[in-house]
Formats: sequence, structure tokens, C-alpha cells
Amino acid sequence: MKGTKLRKPLGILTLIATLGAGTAAAIPSSSAAEADQIDTVVEWNQYAADATLASGGPPLATVLHMAMVHGAIYDAVNAIDGGHAPYLGSPAAQSWYSQDAAAAAAAYGVLASLLSAGQQAALETTYLESLAVIDDGPAKDGGLATGEAAAAAMVAARMNDGRFGAPGLPVGSAPGEWRPTLPAFVNDPGAWVADVTPFLIENSSQFRSDGPNPLTSRAYAEEFAEVKSLGSLTSTRRTADQTEASLFWGVGWPPNTWAGMFRSLAAGNDLAVADDARLFAMLYLTAADGAISCWDDKRHWGFWRPITAIREADTDGNDRTVADPDWLPLLPTPPYPDHPSAHTCISGSFVYTLQDFFGTDKMAFGGRNSVNGIERDFSRFSDAIKEITDARVWAGLHFRTADVHGSVIAKKVAHWRDKHYFQPT
Repeated sequence: MKGTKLRKPLGILTLIATLGAGTAAAIPSSSAAEADQIDTVVEWNQYAADATLASGGPPLATVLHMAMVHGAIYDAVNAIDGGHAPYLGSPAAQSWYSQDAAAAAAAYGVLASLLSAGQQAALETTYLESLAVIDDGPAKDGGLATGEAAAAAMVAARMNDGRFGAPGLPVGSAPGEWRPTLPAFVNDPGAWVADVTPFLIENSSQFRSDGPNPLTSRAYAEEFAEVKSLGSLTSTRRTADQTEASLFWGVGWPPNTWAGMFRSLAAGNDLAVADDARLFAMLYLTAADGAISCWDDKRHWGFWRPITAIREADTDGNDRTVADPDWLPLLPTPPYPDHPSAHTCISGSFVYTLQDFFGTDKMAFGGRNSVNGIERDFSRFSDAIKEITDARVWAGLHFRTADVHGSVIAKKVAHWRDKHYFQPT
């Protein structure tokens, strides 16, 4: 993290010495064991998700760091496979290099630059275990060198990119203006995300939303009534299934719930290493820009949350709304403005990327929330974003327009990525 003195990650020569790897094989060949082991891209997705979330700081930073990890993995593996245009560039590589070694080295190299010295010790152990199942020889050594080069390029590209800047968003007191609220009255510690250099799009305001409904409008009053009724902690209108959906998507860190589904989709579709590398890079790079766009939009509009709006409805100038000074949402309100919804900005990025990658919306998938054990299944990718759009209202956290506009931003970012990146060569 920023301000932490980092240890230098193990280099290829140190690792060879540590593992006793030989390099004298006469004929280069990929590891036979690689075909039988779990895909290293999938394996390192879980390592990276767990490590970045445990590293401390605003959880949103994990989305940006997962983009860095998987962007580097993609460039390393793609340099060997050669099937698509690179993201940052193509390190020197031969087609017979080990793609699994390249993926592990790229992931490790980026993560080592992001984690504290204490975490790096555990990471080195994980790295050595990951490499131990790959046969020693020129193919492995070449893959390691390729992965290290891709990691170095990513770390260099993201230096001074705006991460870990000043916390806090503008605070207002007038009707409609956001201000810190229950449960902790915290001002967003991750507000700096709005100033981070995007990974794919041209700038963070490129896909500005149309903003929330005017306070005095009928549309605002209708959405006010919806969230007040369905999103209340004590709602009698919200069904058991709606409550379950709200808890599935709203408890814990949603991108980690998604990550489990990504890994299941990759395994269930028997994807090659290069395809997995491209899939995960597309997912996280798109989501990172969805998040950056979202926070820029949140800062621009600075719209109050339902808990503030409902408790102070007697100030909004709308005769159709009625205040409830004791109203509470089903789930605790996050410490940043309502519009647009971060969940739909990020989850929409995932959904539209899955549709693009697999070339269809109709695909059965599901997942389990590791915090509360709730499981949900879907028959289409779009079913998930539709449910999330509803669930953030059912949880009492957003007006519906905020959810819809977050999904629109996500779709525009995904379309930009589809047009400009990851093209077949």
C-alpha cells in the first residue's frame, strides 16, 4: 500500500536457485503436468482476490489492483499464444514457453508491488508452490521471464496513476445534497478513485450519466415511495426472495462473490489458459474503468442517499413525499453518494463483458456468498444485473435511477473496450 516499504520480489535467478531448477534440457518443451493441473490463471485469480482484499484500505482499490494483475497475466500469456492484440505490449516470447509459468510470474510480480512486506512473505510461498508443479526446463524459464517482463511493464504503467489520493467527497446540507449518514457518518475514504487514470477509456467523465431525477418531479416521488416501502429494515412488502437477493449481493464484497462465479464459468467451459487470461483481463479492466467512471459521476452529482432523503423529505419541496425521521434501510448505507450505483457500474461491467466473451446472454451460472452462505442461480447473464438493479432498491440503498444509470455507464465502458481492445490478430 502507499507509504509502505516493499520488499523486492524474487527474481527468476533466485527462484531457480531456490527450487533447484535445471536449465540444461536439450529440447524445449511445455510441461506435461500443466495439462493436468488447475489453470494457473484461475488459481491466481483466487490468490489475488484474497490478498488484495486482505491488504487493507478501501475495498474498491481491489478492483483496480485485480485489473493490474490480470492485465499483466494477459500480456504475458498472450505474448506466448499470439492470438490477440496485447493490452500494454508483448514481451519477447517463444510459442513453446510455458503459459502457466508466465501467468504465475506476472501475477506474482504485480502483487508483490502492491502488498506489504509481511504479506509478500506469504505470497512468495504461494508462488513457489505454484511453480513447483511445472516441469523445470527452458519452457518454464522462458515463461517466467515473459511473466516478469509483463509485470514490470504494468507496474511502471500504473505509477503515479492517482491511486491513494485524498479521501473525502464534497459534503452538502441543502435538500438533495449528499452528506455522511448512518451508521458511521464516514466520508468516503476511497473518493480518490474518481481521479485515477482509466485503464481503457479516454477519461473518467467520458460516459457521464444524465443524473438523478429532480427532487420536485413525479418520477422522484415514485422512486422515493418504492425504496421507502421495499427497502425499509422493517418492510412488510419485501418478499423473502427479495430479501435473500439483497443479502446475496449486498453482504461482503460483491466482486469477490463474482470472482467465484468467474472461476466456475472458466472451469465449466474448459477454457484454455490463453482464453482464461483474456477473459479475466477483460472482466477486471472493464470493471476498473466502470468504477472510475462511477466515482467521477458520484462526485459530479453528489446526490443524497435514500436514508437522508426519507428522513428529511419535508425539505425536498415535493408534496408527494412524506418524511419518516426514524426510517432505516435493510443494509447499512455505504459512505458515498447515491448516484450512480457503484454495484451496477461494476457488476454491469462484468455482465456485459461475459456476454461479449461468450457471445451469448443465455448461459446458466450461479454462485455462493462466502459470508452468509446464500446461493443464487441464473439462466442468463442479464438476469444477474436485473436482479442487482432491483436488489439495491430492496436493500434500501439506492433510488432506482441510480442503479439503472450505473448499468448504462457499465455498458458504455464495455462497448468501448470491445471496440478498442483484445482484437484477434
